[in-house]
Amino acid sequence: MILPIYLYGKAELRRATEEVPQDYPELKQLVSDMFETLTNAEGCGLAAPQVGLSLRLFIVDGSELGEEYPDCIDFKQVFINPEILEASEKKATYSEGCLSLPGISENVSRPETITIRYKDIDGQEHTETLTGFKARIVEHEYDHLEGNVFTDRISPIRKAFVRKRLTDIAKGKTVAKYKYKH
Repeated sequence: MILPIYLYGKAELRRATEEVPQDYPELKQLVSDMFETLTNAEGCGLAAPQVGLSLRLFIVDGSELGEEYPDCIDFKQVFINPEILEASEKKATYSEGCLSLPGISENVSRPETITIRYKDIDGQEHTETLTGFKARIVEHEYDHLEGNVFTDRISPIRKAFVRKRLTDIAKGKTVAKYKYKH
């Protein structure tokens, strides 16, 4: 089932998230619905707060980015109760967008490499080191679990340039080609 994506201005995007309990009802269905929603919206990551749930859960699917970032072609994962353990001091800057902020993209500087611990859909714990665009996708989605969006990471002058567009999104003066909720 395709879920509505919550847009900038919705309180759910700024709320603290809670751990996903091991016995969370219909977790596999939720993850399936999130992947269907992500595919429909043509994104590469989706966090639970973006579908109105204050849970420490996000999904990624970098397969559509494979031509530009070959390491992402098979990068389709579920991250439950993730924790970034380490982040490199070396940073990389790329343009980012977000399904919750349609029509906005800005350059964002993030650590080039991270080490993350998380559980998969079967409850198995993993610790992984990610670099490059894989790390960027995960860091972007992880920010959602912390109540942040990518524009929180841009310079004050760039933030001033996008402020009106953010305000318009929050007021419902935007359109997206996917199901959304103001």
